[in-house]
Amino acid sequence: MPKTTLTISSKNYSSWSLRGWLLARFAGLDFEEIILGPDDPGVRAEMLLLAPSMLVPCLRHQGVKVWDTLAIGEYLHEIRPKAGLLPADRAARAHCRAVCGEMHSGFVSLRSALPMNLKGHFPNYKVWSRAQSDIERVLEIWKECLSAYGGPYLFGERGMADAMYAPVVTRLRTYDVRVSDKACAAYCQRIMDMPELQEWISAAKLEPEDIDELEMEF
Repeated sequence: MPKTTLTISSKNYSSWSLRGWLLARFAGLDFEEIILGPDDPGVRAEMLLLAPSMLVPCLRHQGVKVWDTLAIGEYLHEIRPKAGLLPADRAARAHCRAVCGEMHSGFVSLRSALPMNLKGHFPNYKVWSRAQSDIERVLEIWKECLSAYGGPYLFGERGMADAMYAPVVTRLRTYDVRVSDKACAAYCQRIMDMPELQEWISAAKLEPEDIDELEMEF
């Protein structure tokens, strides 16, 4: 049987790689990482938001090749339904898919203004208005989900939505964005405390490569 692999790129910069990796870990899938360096032109273009399509993450499992983070999440839900990546309740499952889809296709200003950079920290960072609107919408989603499903994660148990929004949590920390809502602040801390995310961050900090365009000076 072919080995299971997950192709990702920079752990410091690639939010989509983090999402796919978390989904695979949440599903309990045993996989080997294949890491593409930022010197790859396609990977570099993707992280700079210049690529027409995404190269990573890409999951290969039992002869099946799946790319695109949402597709990976749905595939993992099919093969590991007991992992609970999606809620058991039909209405909650539809809600989860909607907020995951919104993260997948939206928040362009947030991505552009606050690129993921786990090794960086930029206190007193000025968030421009469009990015601030994206942040407010993210916080609205979090508040709604935490209230509706009782926490501690967005849909009660840890699942696909938490993997999709985890890179936003890291961005808020990197750029010193204050989260005044107590429930959202607690959720951010819960995501940061996940052993899987801590493992990823530790590996990210060991990466020697930097992408100058994503290293900001203030």
